[in-house]
Amino acid sequence: MKALILAGGSGSRLRPITFSMAKQLLPVANKPVIEYGIEQIARAGIREFGIIIGDTGDAVRAALGDGSRWGIELTYIPQAAPLGLAHAVRTAQPFLQDDPFVMFLGDNLLKSSIEGLVQEFEAHQPAATILLAEVPNPSQFGVAEMAGERVVRLEEKPASPRSNLALVGVYLFSPQIHSVIETLQPSARGEYEITDAIQGLIDAEGEVRSVRVEGWWKDTGTVEAILEANRLILEDLSSGLAGEVEQSAVEGRVQIGRGTVVRNSTIRGPVVIAENCHIEESFIGPFTSIDAGTRVIRSEIENSIVLSECSILDVPARISSSLLGRGVRVVRSEGRPQVSRLVLGDSSSVELP
Repeated sequence: MKALILAGGSGSRLRPITFSMAKQLLPVANKPVIEYGIEQIARAGIREFGIIIGDTGDAVRAALGDGSRWGIELTYIPQAAPLGLAHAVRTAQPFLQDDPFVMFLGDNLLKSSIEGLVQEFEAHQPAATILLAEVPNPSQFGVAEMAGERVVRLEEKPASPRSNLALVGVYLFSPQIHSVIETLQPSARGEYEITDAIQGLIDAEGEVRSVRVEGWWKDTGTVEAILEANRLILEDLSSGLAGEVEQSAVEGRVQIGRGTVVRNSTIRGPVVIAENCHIEESFIGPFTSIDAGTRVIRSEIENSIVLSECSILDVPARISSSLLGRGVRVVRSEGRPQVSRLVLGDSSSVELP
């Protein structure tokens, strides 16, 4: 079995961050989102990976390399235009050939293991296996209509959903999917929909199995979703203090990287701080991830993701529920303190009252 991970797309719902980086490389608990999926698939014993890339392909290649650090082999597959998930499969067909494969959306996070899913697929050899999760907003997803335990119909982002069961961004396919995709026409959105392809398998009386997700699942395509994913990952954080902590209170589950200095501060976990950071006279509150080389001086931040090489200096208002891009600089200006919520792209500079 092979793996196909989708790492294209523009990430329009995460702008301005994604003007300068791939959405799949945004860090959750200081690790790019896409790496969680790679690790899960590798643990299931799959070694040949195809990575669909688009305009941000160079950055994805630079971040992932050849896959050797996971004991896998990565093949990068350029997609000329983001014309839908089924189009991505069609683009990857020369790599996939006649092998069954697992397809994983590179901006999705799944708590549960997929090892059992892969084993079940290999044992029963259905035409496809899809993962389903109950969601409060099914019209934003592909939706499955069920008759008991049987999938009878799939629809992409329906205006009037027939159920609240959304397709999670993990699919397992037999090579039969390729012949169906060859017959597809673009949807009203102008894309070749994977839901239409799976519906084609159902219409051809192919066996399409479904599995309900255990634990949580997150599509990290919005700021709110990636902050929630950060919270969920940090819930399972284990403590580890490799840096230097002086005259500071470290409470709860906290990781501090090598070369990081924390002075006269309070760190209240779960919090992860990467290497070579400087935290002084500050408060770092729960569910915060701070990436390498960042300085936080006489400031407070909580429930936020801070990318590398940022400076947060003398900010009187507590920063909360924020996503700060690489090299962002947030400093104090004159004025009345107030709570701040920020979504800043790389190299931004902001003065706060």
